[in-house]
Amino acid sequence: MKGRKNLQCKMYYQVTLDSLVSADNFYRKLEKALDLHFLYARTAPYYGTEGQESIDPVVFFKILLVGYLNNIPSDRRLMEYCSNCLDIRLFLQYDLDEVLPWHSTISRTRQLYGEGVFLELFQAVLKLCVDKGMVRGKRQAIDSVFIKANASMDSLVEKEILEDASAFVDELEEQSEFKVTSTRKKLVERHHNWKRTAYKDMPANNNSEKLDENGNLIRPKYVSNHTHYSPTDTDARISVKPGKARQLNYFGQIAVDDAHHVITGACADFADKRDSQCLAQILELAQGNLSNNDIELGEILADGGYSSGEALAYLDAKGINAWIPNFGQYKSERTGFTYHKEANCYQCTQEGGKQAILTYKGEKTDSKGYTKRTYRSSESDCKDCPLREQCCGKATKFNRAGEPENR
Repeated sequence: MKGRKNLQCKMYYQVTLDSLVSADNFYRKLEKALDLHFLYARTAPYYGTEGQESIDPVVFFKILLVGYLNNIPSDRRLMEYCSNCLDIRLFLQYDLDEVLPWHSTISRTRQLYGEGVFLELFQAVLKLCVDKGMVRGKRQAIDSVFIKANASMDSLVEKEILEDASAFVDELEEQSEFKVTSTRKKLVERHHNWKRTAYKDMPANNNSEKLDENGNLIRPKYVSNHTHYSPTDTDARISVKPGKARQLNYFGQIAVDDAHHVITGACADFADKRDSQCLAQILELAQGNLSNNDIELGEILADGGYSSGEALAYLDAKGINAWIPNFGQYKSERTGFTYHKEANCYQCTQEGGKQAILTYKGEKTDSKGYTKRTYRSSESDCKDCPLREQCCGKATKFNRAGEPENR
C-alpha cells in the first residue's frame, strides 16, 4: 500500500544533537584532529575585562574554516549555512535551540584580530599535516590568482593632476597614491587612444555587452592604475585577463606541496604587479613555514609569469632549483651569432661576414618593464661588411642585439 507522509510537529522531543550526527561525520573527525584551544591565550590581548561576552574565539575560527571548506565568501550566507546544518552546530558546540552569532559579528571580529593570529592558526594546521606525513617539502608549486576586491569600477576617481614636476617630487616624498603628473597622464592617455584605434575592428573588441563566467561586464572602457584609484579601497588595483572582466582585485600568491596538495604559504599583494615581482615574498613564506617544521625546500614549479632576470637571480642566490619556462621574448640563440659565455659576448658567424664581436654594453629596461642586456659591435667591424644592410639596416653602421636578462 502506498504511504503518504505528513508532518505533525510535537510539543516535546526526546532527542539530542549528538544523536543526530553520525559517528563517522567529517566534522566529528575534524574536531578530534584540530585542537584550537591555543587561540584563547593568543587572542586574550584583544579583549577587556568588562562588558558583554564576545563570540568564542575558537567558534569564530571554526566558522571561518567552515566557510573555506564550503567555498562560502559571504558572512551572511555562511551563518545561514551553519545554522541549518546539524553536524556544523555540533562542531561549533551550539545546541538545537541556540541562536548562532550574527553575520556582522563575524565581520567585526575578523577586523579585530591582527594578521599574526591568523598566521599562527595556519602554521598550527600545517604542523598537523606535517605530523601526519602529508608534506615532504621536495617540490613546491607556486601560482597566483586575482581576488576580487569589495569595490566597484564605477567608483573610480581620477588622480589629481600635478602640472609642476617639482610638486610631484614633493608628493612622492609623502608617498601619495592619489596624484599623477600631467606628463604621465598624457602618456597613458596616448597609449589608450592607440589601443582604442588599433583594436577597433577586431572581433574581440566588440564586447560592450559581453559578460564573463561570473556575470561581470567586460568593459570596453580604458582606465589605468596610473590615472585612477578607488577611494573606497586604496589597496585594490585594476587588473584584467583575456576573457575576464576588468575589475578591482588583489593579487593572491599560493605555494602548494606536491605530495598531498597541502598549502605551505599564502600572501597577497597589489594586483598591478607581475608574478615575477612576487616570487621572493611567497617563496620566503613557504620556506620559513617548512623550516619551522624541520623540512628543507627542494625545488619549485611555476609558470612563465615568474620568469624574469631579477626572479632567477634571486633563486640562484638562494641556491633553489626552479622549473620555470622562459617568457616569450627570451631567445636562447641568435641566428648567425654564437654566444661565448666566458667572455660574455656574441660573435658573428654568418658566411661572408667579418666575424665581428658584439661586446656587452650593459642593461636597460624597456617600455614594458623588461630588463635586457645589450650587445653591440663596433662601426669599424660592420660598416664595410657585405652583409651590413641585411644585418644592421640601411642607416645603422653597427649591429646591436638585446636579450632578456634571464639567460
